[in-house]
Amino acid sequence: MKKTALITGAGGGLGHAMVERLVANGWKVFAADVSEEVLRSSMHDPDVVPVIIDVTDNGSIESAYEVISSQTDRLDAIVNFAGVMGVGSLTDIPEERLARILDINVMGTYRINKKFFPLVEAAQGRIVNMSSETGWQSAAPFNGPYAMSKHAIEAYSTALRRELALLGVKVITIQPGAFRTHMVAGIEEAFTAAEAETPKFASVLKKLKALAGKEIQSARDPDILAQVIEGALTAKHPKPVYSVKPDRLRSTIERLPLRASDRLYLALLRRARKG
Repeated sequence: MKKTALITGAGGGLGHAMVERLVANGWKVFAADVSEEVLRSSMHDPDVVPVIIDVTDNGSIESAYEVISSQTDRLDAIVNFAGVMGVGSLTDIPEERLARILDINVMGTYRINKKFFPLVEAAQGRIVNMSSETGWQSAAPFNGPYAMSKHAIEAYSTALRRELALLGVKVITIQPGAFRTHMVAGIEEAFTAAEAETPKFASVLKKLKALAGKEIQSARDPDILAQVIEGALTAKHPKPVYSVKPDRLRSTIERLPLRASDRLYLALLRRARKG
């Protein structure tokens, strides 16, 4: 019997790479995203079942559950890739935009895991939640919206892992650095939008946008991450948390005393404002 997986955000770079890798290794994959258009690249294989899911809409999730549960009574894995980037000043970001970031990144993951858990429990399968290097690092200035969501995923995943251990279901947290995805490619756009929202920080954000562009250039192949997750899904004793290719500079900053890192960020922002 083929192993089965539900992958959300399957139309994105990371999700698509994950679909490709699992199918190549004999899995049947329910590839989920918000529209058929973004799923087209994943619809060429008979072992890929495209499913429309809006993770912010319980009705959409319920409909997807009916489709999937009609084809299988078990899921060996859920991999939660659905997510969005969030950049901006926490004094100026519109409430509705911040709420949407948290709704997709945090509540969306919660909704999917809650609804599909009976199928995972039936298989004593595994749940993979997508955090970020931002999830374990202290929040950088103007990255607060995204950091809030990923710190929440860290807490949620830890609590869920400890609960579900009693039922034989493993929960795994993945903390990726920068990989080539639509999300990473959209970082410059996100900074541009943030500039318009916050005049008092606009000049600083303009400079930071240029730095973010360098991150895009150094982003890695999504299949590297897909290989790590496949290993987490198939290892007899997977690690609770996998950190995958974190940014070296930010990792170094995290090793500094908190006051020292605060001073470093302040110096960076002052230089950006002057420049």
